[in-house]
Amino acid sequence: MPRYLPALRTLLLAAAAVALVGCSTLPRDAPPLDVIGTTTIPGFPDVRAIGGTPSRALTADLARSYAEESRADFPVAADGKIHYPILALSGGGPNGAFGSGLLKGWSNTGKRPAFKIVTGVSTGALMAPFAFLGSKYDEALRDFYTTNPSQNIFRRLSILPQLLSGEAFADTEPLRAIIEENIDDSLLAAVAAAHRQGRRLYVGTTNLDQQRFVVWNMGAIAVSGEPRALELFRKVMLASASVPVAFPPVFFDVVAKREHYDELHVDGAVGANVFLNAGVFNITAARQHSIRAPAHEEVYVIHNGQLRPRPLQTRRTIVGIATRAFDGFARAGTIGDLFQIYAVTLRDGMDFRWITIPESATISGSEIFDPVIMGNLFALGVELWQRGDPWSMTPPGMAPTNAVD
Repeated sequence: MPRYLPALRTLLLAAAAVALVGCSTLPRDAPPLDVIGTTTIPGFPDVRAIGGTPSRALTADLARSYAEESRADFPVAADGKIHYPILALSGGGPNGAFGSGLLKGWSNTGKRPAFKIVTGVSTGALMAPFAFLGSKYDEALRDFYTTNPSQNIFRRLSILPQLLSGEAFADTEPLRAIIEENIDDSLLAAVAAAHRQGRRLYVGTTNLDQQRFVVWNMGAIAVSGEPRALELFRKVMLASASVPVAFPPVFFDVVAKREHYDELHVDGAVGANVFLNAGVFNITAARQHSIRAPAHEEVYVIHNGQLRPRPLQTRRTIVGIATRAFDGFARAGTIGDLFQIYAVTLRDGMDFRWITIPESATISGSEIFDPVIMGNLFALGVELWQRGDPWSMTPPGMAPTNAVD
């Protein structure tokens, strides 16, 4: 469970109280309702799709990847099949340190594969490009998740003015600067090269106007050749990690019927805390275009959080009751996402493996981004590989399981 949620819920309740007596609205140019589902990004017409709606563009792009893929990345194995590892990275704020450590530990075994598909939401979106590009980016993930305190991620703003006429309680310019420092032309070129070799990278945001999850084809952005490709790539990553109310939304310039509007996007975890295909494409159907050999997918889900409910005496206050209720909602939503992915793997004959932070680990402290706690979580992720296979084979609450706890 993300460590920022209790504070965020308190702020949400305060905001609701102010809303009862009215407050000013910041200006924007939102798409009219009659075109709200038809907008496109100028210069990038086929780089995204609405979750739950099959996309011809993303389906065709994924199908094309099987003809483009590198045989070195995806050889025919001894069993006569091509094995396609797929990695799904969840939200979880600073808990992304755990997933980053797990990837490092996987690299240390010498058995970490090249992933056919990588998906990311929220902190998972920040991790996803580096996980996608492979082990040589492990140190970049370590640096981000073990050396950056809260002030390197956001700046707190005065609460009362923001309640009356603002859109968030923090400014994410520090996070934007980190993204710009790490996501540069060379990294964009590396993502483009991997895309041309048949691998795919997807990031999820939430369009608040539509209340719909949006899947972005990040490799398609990278290979577009558009001058604003790097800017859009960075903006999608920032949007996916922009926790609503805590952080300001990210605006995208869009076009509908030749008119320009702005779309308001926030944290992808509002729509899904982790995703495999989000109903946008069918992976096994897309690979039917591959004629080299029979194929088999192996899905790995890293949940950057903890799922077991923690008993606590609930305070008989609005904030106390709401906080506990929201904790339950968020936990149930994550479990639902895991079961949804599991159902797809059962339907399509894929392997399913997932991992969450062991309940014995400490994930909360006085600071939201605490380098000491994040360092411990990174080390834990590395250590789990030293204990053996860390993956569970079934969703939470189902047996058998191989999870290390």
